[in-house]
Amino acid sequence: MAVFAYEALNASGQEVKAEVEAPTKEDAVAKVRGLGYFPTKVSEKVDKKKAAARREAAAGPSRRKAAGTGLGWVSTKALAAFTRQLSTLQDAGLPILRSMRILEQQQKPGMLKNVIKQTGEDVESGATLSEAMARHPKAFNRLYCNMVAAGEAGGVLDVILQRLADFMEKAQKLRRKIVGAMIYPSVVITIAGTIVSFIMVQVVPKFREIFLDFGASLPAPTVLLINISNWFATGTPPGWVVLLVSPIIAIMTFKLIRQARMGRYVIDSIVLKVPVAGQIVSKSGIARFTRTLGTLISAGVPILEAINITKDTTGNEIYARMMGNIHDSIREGDSFANPLRASKCVDSIVVNMVDVGEETGELDKMLMKVADNYDDEVDTLVASLVSLLEPIMVVVLGLIVGFIVVSLFLPLVSLINTLSA
Repeated sequence: MAVFAYEALNASGQEVKAEVEAPTKEDAVAKVRGLGYFPTKVSEKVDKKKAAARREAAAGPSRRKAAGTGLGWVSTKALAAFTRQLSTLQDAGLPILRSMRILEQQQKPGMLKNVIKQTGEDVESGATLSEAMARHPKAFNRLYCNMVAAGEAGGVLDVILQRLADFMEKAQKLRRKIVGAMIYPSVVITIAGTIVSFIMVQVVPKFREIFLDFGASLPAPTVLLINISNWFATGTPPGWVVLLVSPIIAIMTFKLIRQARMGRYVIDSIVLKVPVAGQIVSKSGIARFTRTLGTLISAGVPILEAINITKDTTGNEIYARMMGNIHDSIREGDSFANPLRASKCVDSIVVNMVDVGEETGELDKMLMKVADNYDDEVDTLVASLVSLLEPIMVVVLGLIVGFIVVSLFLPLVSLINTLSA
């Protein structure tokens, strides 16, 4: 029975406020009159939380706020683990809603747990898994949602999820290798910069005072070193501040330029021409777009839709434009290999393997082989880059230290000779 709040007047004309239970408003009014009161206002008392829940359910999944639009992020490692577990549960024959509930309970508190919970609620409300996931773009990107949709349409969701997990794990593995290779030189450069800054600010000024006291004539290297030291310590702004702020400004400028499509194209073009590093970026970009496209095609996504998704997820404007041209050519009736060859963005081996894949009807397998091959080449190039950076850093640091030592000791030798005379 519902609860009604009423306001009424008693026999003395005094106002009375209370509540009464009744199935309908008319029954509530009758009960109030049966108590000897004259009702002036009768309204049903509604639980705000239950009312909000009813409104949310009536509005449907599309009206609720998606977790993907909030703060936070979902790591690729956590998402890959979730995808692998969901694939296993689906392969075991569990209903999708039951699988989502199990995985939600296993997750640590965070954005992914909230996303899984809301996705499960959307599925329970009647949405498909791909539709529910599409509402959380920060967790499930377009590639992920389209793969899941293809798996649902073909009845092979467990297989598709397994392929997605493999794809994300390989991409994460490659990223970890590249980042790991950069840790050593970054640490060395940071420590070396700190030591050199300390020498410039604390040590060189002591020698400068000694030289001034003796009135010795300073050679050009020493004058240059003292000027650099003065800039480091008392410049406007000081040199140590410039060294600290410059990387931050460079990163912010880089991100600002990449906001524009032309800016991304210019930066990506320059990066691809850098020795060794450009080859790593080029081959990793090829491995990424071929693996993405091969995974989508193997999942049954139409070729034009697969190319559009790949274009949006390639991460490199050069290859994004290439995929756009390939899409337009295929839509006009051309093959995949011809516009790929005309772009001159990939090696001939990639074009030949794509050509063979089209002729044999196994384009997805050929693309995956290209991706595996280029992943191996990226590993080799990363190892070569690390091997190359070590002697370069040793030479550069040796030159810096040698310059400081020679610049400081040249005037001392002159002073010693003067005193001896």
